[in-house]
Amino acid sequence: MSVNKVIIVGRLGQDPELKYTPTGAAVCNFSVATTESWADKSGQKQEKTEWHRVVVWGKLGELCNQYLAKGRQVFLEGSLQTRAWEAKDGGGKRYTTEINAKNIQFLGGNASEGRPSADRSMDQSRGMDNNDAMMNQDYEISADSHFTSDDIPF
Repeated sequence: MSVNKVIIVGRLGQDPELKYTPTGAAVCNFSVATTESWADKSGQKQEKTEWHRVVVWGKLGELCNQYLAKGRQVFLEGSLQTRAWEAKDGGGKRYTTEINAKNIQFLGGNASEGRPSADRSMDQSRGMDNNDAMMNQDYEISADSHFTSDDIPF
């Protein structure tokens, strides 16, 4: 048995970028930052931020482009995938690892003027367009007793 599942709660580092493949499929790309905080041996607060590349396909990608903006908080589920391509400058093969998001929940208020605010959950695999998508999971983010609002890095 193997499992390839990623769950991220973080903030967008850039506005989403929506493109279409030659066959007309929508693909949305953006980055999400997660920050871990801890106290070192001397008691000083330390932080480490990780950046995650996210890819969202189809109608869900179009909705991400419509409702998400730089700074907006998002909960997402998906799987890791690695892509390879040949560098244009002849520098050999290049690789990137990204999250292929299947379920996204827009959290908090709108981070950018001009984009509508929407607190809703989107689940690509089941075609759901409401918060019931999150309730059908084996967990609820609010039910995790180890997660508090102080744990949010921004």
